[in-house]
Amino acid sequence: MIGIFDSGVGGMTVAHAIEQLLPGHSLIYYGDIARTPYGPKSPATIINYSIRNTEFLLKRGAELIVIACNSASSVATETLRKKFQVPIIEVISPAAHRAAVTSKSGRVGIIGTRATVKSGIYPKTILTEQPRAKIFQEACPLLVPLVEEGWLNRRETKMILRRYLHPLKEKQIDTLVLGCTHYPLLKDLIQPRMGKQVKLIDSSIETAHYVKKFLTRTPDMVTREKQTSHNYYVSDSTETARKVAKRIFSRPMELICV
Repeated sequence: MIGIFDSGVGGMTVAHAIEQLLPGHSLIYYGDIARTPYGPKSPATIINYSIRNTEFLLKRGAELIVIACNSASSVATETLRKKFQVPIIEVISPAAHRAAVTSKSGRVGIIGTRATVKSGIYPKTILTEQPRAKIFQEACPLLVPLVEEGWLNRRETKMILRRYLHPLKEKQIDTLVLGCTHYPLLKDLIQPRMGKQVKLIDSSIETAHYVKKFLTRTPDMVTREKQTSHNYYVSDSTETARKVAKRIFSRPMELICV
């Protein structure tokens, strides 16, 4: 069973992509909606939440953990790998690799939470593959709350996005990493504001492909089941969360509040 956690509903973009790519595997998801967003919180707090989330998934049978949260991936991955004896996959490396091989000009933009941007993990990871790259980051602290509230096509969201993206557009980047698993839900607003020439890197999709490759190389790591099941748990259940989940999966979703 594959375990996935995020600070809220955004990580469901990763879960949906994994469902599509790995239909023979059961999933268990935990969205910490009650404590979202993680981005403004201290590294110590994010690590503490990530440990609790991982323990929750392991107790329910997870054999592999996917950190479907860029903030948690940027500060908690090392701690989780030391503490737990299961594979831990984060969302940053797959997206950073894709950005490094995609950019033609070497001018790459990153949008993410304050925690992700402050960690410097994306520039560090991209530069190991493309040392001459120019990396430009922009913290976008308001986007996660807007997504969690379901404000996906509001005028206010468009105005805030325009302000966040303008500095990156001026840098003439050709590749933009959506450095938060909530951001794919804003793709249709981000792309026209950046222009068709800018390639968007979706960390959710890249992570799902990485998980598939990992399980292809190590097929015995996670049990394949004849009858799969997907369970979605949350620390708080709201009508907005259910609506956003339905939008991601294109089906009604049962979110089990624990």
